Amino acid sequence: MTDRYSEAEAVAAVARLTRSQLVAFVEAEVVVPERTEAGFMFRQIDLARMELLCELCEQFDLADDALGMVISLVDQMHGLRGELRAVLAAIDAEPDEVRARIAQALRSARIL
Repeated sequence: MTDRYSEAEAVAAVARLTRSQLVAFVEAEVVVPERTEAGFMFRQIDLARMELLCELCEQFDLADDALGMVISLVDQMHGLRGELRAVLAAIDAEPDEVRARIAQALRSARIL
């Protein structure tokens, strides 16, 4: 399995993707491939992103600007999940009394 895909390989790998969609995604900068002398090269994460983009286009018939906004929100949520995991790991590493104070503070803030 390769870790880089050409435009043709990307279109073949993503079942619902057409070349015109691929070009539109790149032009809208919702997918940012690596630029090489041979042309655009896509990573596995780009293929997964294009799968999601195709699904959003098909199911919700989103215009390009709306698609950009939705994928931006998805990116933000993904980033926040990673940050939350890091915070939870840091809290988990604290002594019981510190974790209890944090839990109480969260309950007081009505988060828990």
